[in-house]
Amino acid sequence: MAAGLALASLGGVAGHAAQPASTPTNTPAAAPAPQAAAAPGGVSNTAPTTSAATPTANPSSPELAMDGAPAMTAKPMIGQPTDGLFGLQPQVTKNGQFAHWMHNSILVPTITIISLFVLALLFWVSFRYRKARNPVASKTSHNTVIEIIWTLAPVVILVLIAVPSIGLLQAQFKPAPSGAVTLKAIGNQWYWTYQYPDNGGFEITANMLKEKGEVAAGERARTDADGPALLATDNRIVLPVGVPIRLITTSNDVIHSWAVPAFWIKLDAIPGRLNETSFTIDKPGLYFGQCSELCGARHGYMPIAVEAVPPAEYAAWVRAKGGTMPTPGKASDKVIPQPGADGSAAKVEEAAETANATGPVENVTTAAPATTQGATSNPAGAGNAGL
Repeated sequence: MAAGLALASLGGVAGHAAQPASTPTNTPAAAPAPQAAAAPGGVSNTAPTTSAATPTANPSSPELAMDGAPAMTAKPMIGQPTDGLFGLQPQVTKNGQFAHWMHNSILVPTITIISLFVLALLFWVSFRYRKARNPVASKTSHNTVIEIIWTLAPVVILVLIAVPSIGLLQAQFKPAPSGAVTLKAIGNQWYWTYQYPDNGGFEITANMLKEKGEVAAGERARTDADGPALLATDNRIVLPVGVPIRLITTSNDVIHSWAVPAFWIKLDAIPGRLNETSFTIDKPGLYFGQCSELCGARHGYMPIAVEAVPPAEYAAWVRAKGGTMPTPGKASDKVIPQPGADGSAAKVEEAAETANATGPVENVTTAAPATTQGATSNPAGAGNAGL
């Protein structure tokens, strides 16, 4: 896991997280409607909007100044890969900081020492036991001392590495405490849908912003303030700084993975399953990630953009979106159903439409229908038209 996250986050350098920008003086109108990423030729890939979700309470609020979120622009080398630089991105969670230290202080020195030792040993063996020095080859087949050393040394090294590794793995899946903010991320081909169950259940759909040469009339193109190409989204999600975040992932079609390198988070989104982890963001800023599980032709066009803001600004944003704030310190009591399961938003809406059309019916006990949860048995996602 550490190696995968290290590869996913190459390009970041140490730095300080960006502070949230001040509230703009000119308040724009409603946040722009979500738009789909540019599709390959012959493919229609329009993701659904959030029209069925809780309507925005105050579209002209300063808290919805940019991408339906507080005004915040991307900062170089913060929360994103940087061209020409090498290393892990600056970490803004406790687990990420510990993993960063472990990578730089334990793993890299250990790998370097072992590699140099083996290289030196190869050179020495090639020189010392070359044919010119040993015209008569030695018939030695065993050396007890050397065999004990090359058996015990790797074991000791692995045990020393395992101690912090197991602690980090345990911390990554530690349950969220009371008062955590629940964010449910739902993967789709090929966009993300987000729900805030603890804040009224409103929903956000995030698609990649197109480049200037790809947008149609009336669509907003990506700018440098939005973020790097392939990482900027038309709708950002907002999370509070210093408050535990309970992340739940699932999928509507195939396996996706919600990954933000600066948070040291990579959690698979699997159809028919809810995966959960928790983290706390230490510094305000704008952080980017991507789907990191090969999920189809447009796997590389599922970016993630997160604005981390102070708790008071987060509460103002929630109210502007039409949501509510839970009782401080109270554990979440919201049921988080699977997509398509009884109690999910889609099923509730379907039941309401059926009731309106046919009227109440008598409940009849029947056997539960057989279902399949395999990825290949699921119908195509709403953003998958034409494939």
